[in-house]
Amino acid sequence: MRARDWEQFHSIENLIKSVSVESGELLECVQWHGQPDTERVKDELADVLTYCFLLADALGSEPEELILAKLQSTEAKYPVDKAKGRSAKYDEL
Repeated sequence: MRARDWEQFHSIENLIKSVSVESGELLECVQWHGQPDTERVKDELADVLTYCFLLADALGSEPEELILAKLQSTEAKYPVDKAKGRSAKYDEL
């Protein structure tokens, strides 16, 4: 990316938009059929992950730390004794 000088386009706003666009392309892999081409899925997933990692960097965060913090929050919202085997939202438990 540096060789192409693309960092100038990596504002937080643009990166958020790019995550959404690439997620849509990932969704297209299963839009019309249930059995996706796994190589295409991997390719689109790589695009999504790339923009997610770039966004985390732009926010001054480590992706692993963001994930662990979110898992802790989710654990508090969805205690095992109330949420196990259920798909209800936390405010419906």
